[in-house]
Amino acid sequence: PMPRIEENARNEDYWHSIAERYDVAAGPVNLENGYFGRMTRGVAQDYQRNIDFINRKNSVHVRPQFDGPQNIEIHHQLAGLLGVEDASIALTRCASDALQSLIRNYNALQPGDQLLISDLEYPSVESAMRWVARQRGLEIIEIIHEHPASHDSLVASYREVLARHPRIKLMALTHVTHLTGLVMPVQAIVDAANAHSVDVVLDGAHALGQIEFDLQALGVAFAGYNLHKWIGGPLTLGVMYIDPRRLADISPDMGSQRYPEPDIRNRAPYGTVNIPAWLTLPKVLQEHKDLGGARAKGERLNYLRELWVSEARKMPGIEVLTPDDPRLQCAISALRFTHLQDQTPMADRLLKDYNLFTVVRGGSACGSCIRITVGLTTSLDDINRLIRALRELSRG
Repeated sequence: PMPRIEENARNEDYWHSIAERYDVAAGPVNLENGYFGRMTRGVAQDYQRNIDFINRKNSVHVRPQFDGPQNIEIHHQLAGLLGVEDASIALTRCASDALQSLIRNYNALQPGDQLLISDLEYPSVESAMRWVARQRGLEIIEIIHEHPASHDSLVASYREVLARHPRIKLMALTHVTHLTGLVMPVQAIVDAANAHSVDVVLDGAHALGQIEFDLQALGVAFAGYNLHKWIGGPLTLGVMYIDPRRLADISPDMGSQRYPEPDIRNRAPYGTVNIPAWLTLPKVLQEHKDLGGARAKGERLNYLRELWVSEARKMPGIEVLTPDDPRLQCAISALRFTHLQDQTPMADRLLKDYNLFTVVRGGSACGSCIRITVGLTTSLDDINRLIRALRELSRG
């Protein structure tokens, strides 16, 4: 049985038993768990069974079953995960698919309106907003967030820009930034946007599964999520959310008429989906629930993160870029060696000299950084190896 949640994060025996549910190849320690998550052995086996099943049965099963009752049931379970109505979600390949479709099909814009982005958006979201601006004669307003950021400075930056630019109609907002793992104060920012009648497209790609949130209470009309990061599903699983009251503000994607209107599924990019992956989702969601959901996962991941971050902050020549405020933290964090502009050489050394796989990110005010993302298979030995590596590298 699972230990009580508040004791769970530090229970190494329990989390070792969870880690043993995953097959991990020999080689570098993966500290880049933010790209996509591993499936448990049970999920991978179920996925393989579904691949074999669909390959054997083909459209004889898919047309009457998956395109009908199975799809409806999976929709229902996924809506339950998000705590929203079944009619408010559509299946997509990933969060980027959902977000790009929401942005390009948002129809409540007139020439001269403004769109708001920040330097922390994911590239596909930023490029979609800039593309829409060019196509429709709109102006882009961009916030460059000061570093280091704080909860109050983040909220204030949006309040000030929204007050200064009354022609802003739509804004992108990232729940967890892909650059440094900064968790944005979404509720306060959305409240500010709503006060100015500005719609928010929320990028929740890195949030779902590791951060507890009430999507309806957040007050966003449009959002996109991944199911192959912290939920633990196969790749090619994402979801689009539209508040049913706002469906008319998103046009069917490329004029899709696959479903009778009104139907959110017409807003998702159309194509043959990875049916075996979708058939695996019920097992994925059950495992996520049995593990304790985002609360249990988030507590464990934040505990592991804090073990290395608390040591790295003491090391000369290393700056941890993610703030101390627990409201702004998650499994993803980033650092930089202060004597270097480009952090690539140090990420290379982490891999070559210490067998630690990380990723370099850049593009925001904090500059080039090394992103370190713990996962459910990360052990205390892995954390200690990272701490030792950082300590030795910080000394030159």
